[in-house]
Amino acid sequence: MRFQHSPLIWRDYPELVPCALAADGISPDATVEVEVEKYYAIARSRLDGRAESELPEIQAWRRTFGRMGMKPTQYRCAAESLLRRFRKEGSLPGLHPLVDLCNAVSLAYAIPVAVFDLAAIDGDLEVRYAAGDEDYLTFSGEHEHPDQGEVIFADQAGRAHARRWTNRQSGRSAVSDSTASVLIVAEALHPGAEADVASLMAAVCDELTAIWPTKPTSAVLTAAAPRFEFS
Repeated sequence: MRFQHSPLIWRDYPELVPCALAADGISPDATVEVEVEKYYAIARSRLDGRAESELPEIQAWRRTFGRMGMKPTQYRCAAESLLRRFRKEGSLPGLHPLVDLCNAVSLAYAIPVAVFDLAAIDGDLEVRYAAGDEDYLTFSGEHEHPDQGEVIFADQAGRAHARRWTNRQSGRSAVSDSTASVLIVAEALHPGAEADVASLMAAVCDELTAIWPTKPTSAVLTAAAPRFEFS
């Protein structure tokens, strides 16, 4: 399988720094409370005395959403939505140990982290502009079509696995108790993103290998090397 961003995305957002990681051997019976709390502590420290909208990582995504024609206060990247809820409630609800871990890492780095169940993806996955006829399945089971020109994660069957880039994932490829193999994607656009994304990817790799019987493969992608291939 392959994951990549389209040439048009790289053309329009040359500051983009994405990383991708593939892992198998995932199960729902892992315990991640200690690891999650470690990243929660980092997030609390970063939010001390300021709102999530002041973080440079979030400001960069707000600028990007504005360039895409969306009001940043109406449509937020996933990291900002998580940070906003975390600041108000002090924690996040438990969903699945892998999702809980990646959400906590996303909070600490203020960078969107998406986790896809590979069994639900047909062929390669690409971040690209929508044609408008792709099928997106919500978590409540409703089918939607993304707007033409909207940035989506699309597979080769024309299914959208995320809408508005980092705003909302699809229920079709959400992690569940039956998930065994996953693709994890993190994307940033702020100054210094290269170092932060590499650090995030290393942290996720370390946590996965310590918790599950897996040997992840990963890569930081660039416009010159935009493709992540994995089996």
